[in-house]
Amino acid sequence: MSADPRTAPLLAALAAVQPLDALERGDVAATVALLVGCDRPFDEDAQCDHVTASAFVVSTLGVVLLRHRRLGIWVQPGGHVDPGEPVEAAVLRELREETGVEAAHLDPAALVHVSLHEGPLGHRHFDCRWLVEATTTRIVPAAGETDEVHWFAPAEALVRCEPGLVPGLTKGLAAARGLGLGAVASWPP
Repeated sequence: MSADPRTAPLLAALAAVQPLDALERGDVAATVALLVGCDRPFDEDAQCDHVTASAFVVSTLGVVLLRHRRLGIWVQPGGHVDPGEPVEAAVLRELREETGVEAAHLDPAALVHVSLHEGPLGHRHFDCRWLVEATTTRIVPAAGETDEVHWFAPAEALVRCEPGLVPGLTKGLAAARGLGLGAVASWPP
């Protein structure tokens, strides 16, 4: 197993994930295998396969999506984990950088979906998707980030997002609804 101190907490969070289907079950298993079999599973420069972190962020306004500046698709905020950075901190940092929105993890933090997918430049992202609640709602992306960032009602977000994101976003929205969070609490109407 990786000696990285971030590995054990992420393995514990992965053990609590209830996979949506066989695809996610396989993605969880592959992420566990990466964490156990790789010395530097969070380091995008060490190998093509690495853990990334993203957020399904909800508020009274709905859920945030952004148009990915390289891929041109609508997705949740997220990205790479910086050296030494806890995965849960990476989620909030990426959200803040890409959208300007501040958020907090639930207590306990909720890893709600895992997706293994191709990233740019031949990389494979083992994306750990966390449910977080916005503490601010003003959208002000950092310089160099996409300016196409919006709050969407849940139904609209599911239509707008990249089709491959629909199962994970649906799962995240259902978890938010079950917890009575923001505008998602009354979804579907």
